[in-house]
Order: sequence, then structure tokens, then C-alpha cells
Amino acid sequence: MVLCGVGAFFFWLEERSKWKLFNYFPPLIFIYALPAVMSNTGVLSNTSEVYDWLSSTVLPMFLVIMLLKVDIASTVRMMGRGIFVMLFGTAGVVLGAPIAYLLVKNKLPEDMWKAFGSLAGSWIGGTGNMAAVTEGLETSGEGFGLAVLGDNLVYIIWLPILLGSKNFAKAFNRFVRVDDERIRMLENVQAETEDRRQTVKMRHFLYLLVLGFACTWAAEAISGKLPEIGPVLTASSWKILLITTMGILLSLTPARHIPASHEFAMALVYIFVANMGAKADVSGLTASAAWFILACYVWIIIHGAFCVIGAYLLRVDVHSTAIASAANIGGAASAPVVASHHNEKLVPVSILMALMGYAIGNYGALLAAWLCSRLSG
Repeated sequence: MVLCGVGAFFFWLEERSKWKLFNYFPPLIFIYALPAVMSNTGVLSNTSEVYDWLSSTVLPMFLVIMLLKVDIASTVRMMGRGIFVMLFGTAGVVLGAPIAYLLVKNKLPEDMWKAFGSLAGSWIGGTGNMAAVTEGLETSGEGFGLAVLGDNLVYIIWLPILLGSKNFAKAFNRFVRVDDERIRMLENVQAETEDRRQTVKMRHFLYLLVLGFACTWAAEAISGKLPEIGPVLTASSWKILLITTMGILLSLTPARHIPASHEFAMALVYIFVANMGAKADVSGLTASAAWFILACYVWIIIHGAFCVIGAYLLRVDVHSTAIASAANIGGAASAPVVASHHNEKLVPVSILMALMGYAIGNYGALLAAWLCSRLSG
């Protein structure tokens, strides 16, 4: 009840107050921080059977439900080469993680490579991926806290850069040699991805729960039989990869048309984030924070360089490039904001790009974590 109440309160406060504070520090950071403070001061227990149930059942359930809306074919058809710029940005996150980690690893606890994997989940997909990879890697509470902190401190710098890039559209497009056909394509994009609003009924939630429970059961049964390979591919991470694959496969079926799946999944995500805060021991957070955040800024620069390189090689405009980066770093919450600022016609496809990030986020983040683990010795 407390975890649900914390999540509900901060979203209610954001909606009711309209405080500009939430533009820089979204509810996520408070939903994690308040339970962490409560558990570390003894107000809330940091061990509970409820916490274990949320990890074993709710997490895989929201992953399946979250992935139902992925539509890779439509995204590629509408965005063309722009989708490959997003993949360049994803490569920048995956390869930037070990580079940034190598710079600061001597200043961080030995297992902090897992925090880089957790943050890579957010920067390729979104909050749900970060939570899933954290559970798969068994990242410590301190590591997850650093990932949340780094995510938000980079976001408040990176988002204005993506928005401001519109002012350099002509110079950027000239630099990357964008052709006239690409510009015409952007002007003629049709909002064919707009959701056909359906009335949400009780049975829809039952459908979602059945899919979530069934896939969770199947992944649990299969993951225990797969071999553990190194520090990354454990039974927990196998379970996350299996669940991700099942969700993507379900997105190819009529299940993708079940209404309210994304909203329901995100509600479960934030309950799980509060759960992670409640379990966290943040006593060592301060000592590591400065070095971790420094690494995050180096990391985001590498991501940005990969996006620009992708745009140059593929001759993609600044609008698509900014949206591609936002789909990675900010996910479904930020991509439409950047798209509406650059070109309102691209808002629907920006959402599709962010959903595609959900699909590849867990795979890419575990790869980034593996690369970092190779450097941790």
C-alpha cells in the first residue's frame, strides 16, 4: 500500500501543482528516493515477502505488457534511415558504457559495473528496462540509486541540447548532406500511428494479466534449466531475456491491440521502482556519486557522437537525429516532447521509436554490462 501510495502521490502532485521542478526532476526520482529514505531510517522495513513477490512476478509481468505495443515494421517504414540513427545511438550507449566505466572504475566499488548496465537499460529503452536489468544483474541498492541519479542529472542537460538543436537545422543538414527527398518525406509524414481509441473494459485487464502470468511462469520454468555463463547470464538475466523475447513475439499477434496495455505496464513499473527504493541500502551512495556522474557525462558525449556519425553516414536531418537520441535517452516520455518541438508530424513515429527502444533495451543493456564486467577485474 505504501509503495502504491508513494507513486500515486507524486504523479498527482505533478499533475495538480504544475511545478516546474518536475521538468528537471521527474516523479521517478522521488518515487525511488522517498521509500529509500524511509527504509534507511527505519520508518519502512527493507525486507518483506511483498518485495520478493514484486521482483519475481510483477517485474516480468510488466515487461511483457509493456512490449505489446512495439511495432518495428511501422517504425522503419515511417522513419526510414532515421531508425538506423537511433541504432547508432544505441551502439553509442553500449560501447560508451565500458569506456566511461574504465575511466572511473578505481574510484567505485568493485561491483559497480552492474550500475552501468542498469543505466544502459534506461538509456536504450526506458525506466522499465532499467528496472528489469537491475533485477537481472542483481544490482545493489546503491548501484540502482546511482543509476537513477545519473539518469536524471544527464537528462536535465541533454534534453535542452536536443530541443535547441532545431536552431542549427540548416547548418547541420548541410554538414550531413541531407537530400531534398528526405526533407519532403518529413513534411509528408502521415500520423498513421495514432491510436484508435477503444473503450477500456474490465476484460482487457484480465487479458493482460493472463498474458503476464503465463509468460512469467514459462520464463521461470525455462530459465532455471539454462546454463549460467559468467557474471551476466545468470538465471535472473536469462529470465529477463526470455520475457523480453516473449513480449516481442506477442506484439506480432492481435494481443498488441489490447487497449491500455502501456498505461497499465507503466503503473506497475513505478510501483516496482518504489519497491527497489525500499530495499536499497544507500549508505555508500555519497562517496561514489561524483565519480559515477562524471562517467555519465563522458558516456552521453559518446552517445551523441555516435548519433552524429550515424546522421552523417546516412544523411539524416537534425530533427530525426534529435528524436532518435531522445527515444534512447529519454524514452516514451521525452521523444514526443522533442518531436513536437522539431516537427509535430513526427510525434506519432517518435512514440514508435521509443517503444522499439523497449524491445532492444534489455539485450543492449546486458551486453553493455558484460563489456563493463570484463574490465572490472
